[in-house]
Amino acid sequence: MNGHKNAHFFFMMVKKSVLAKLSDRELDKYLEINNRFVPEAVKMAFQILEERGRIFSADEKVNIQNIIQNKIDAEQAHKQEEHEDLTDHFTTDSSAIRLYSRTLILTSSLFLGTLYGATLLALNFIKLQKYTRAIFSLSFGFIYVLFQYYAYQFLVENNLITSGRYSPEILPIVIGPVLLILIWVSSELKRLPYRSESYLIPILLAIVILIIIVTNYNGWFSSYFLMQILDR
Repeated sequence: MNGHKNAHFFFMMVKKSVLAKLSDRELDKYLEINNRFVPEAVKMAFQILEERGRIFSADEKVNIQNIIQNKIDAEQAHKQEEHEDLTDHFTTDSSAIRLYSRTLILTSSLFLGTLYGATLLALNFIKLQKYTRAIFSLSFGFIYVLFQYYAYQFLVENNLITSGRYSPEILPIVIGPVLLILIWVSSELKRLPYRSESYLIPILLAIVILIIIVTNYNGWFSSYFLMQILDR
């Protein structure tokens, strides 16, 4: 914790040393109401001007503090919005639509492949009657199977596969599920309250996908995380 605080303090000092090279006129831009600078930069610009002998009236100080606080509030609101976008909005409302959660889609895709998660996501869009998005999601899943296969072949042929935790072969496994979540976040599903759908279809689909992966026709699924576990 102390190391983190020291690193943060050093970073702030470096930023202040950069601002200290600016002229008073340039620093004044940091104190304008509609400036685009972060609150820390505004605060440091104010401090530097005071250190140079600038005298601020009580009203000016209040205005500057309001600018800083408004920026802090805006940053916190933005972080909260991002958190809301990445959160499953479960509800107990009996009238809410039933969908497969993004947590299910993300975690299952890591083990069963992006096509599996894309299929569940497509089923969500079909329930919302967003057929174009459903077709896009399912198409993305099939295309990603090809991408993952050829990406893995490229890594093998160029001897880029390692036994380490951060082997490049992990990237195709992770990128697909992450892209599925981005598709979710950029759609009507982003903050839609919903109830969890039955796991019957996902289980049946998982059995089919498992058989396909384990069969591993022509090595198409050698890069899958599940196959790597079975091969150990």
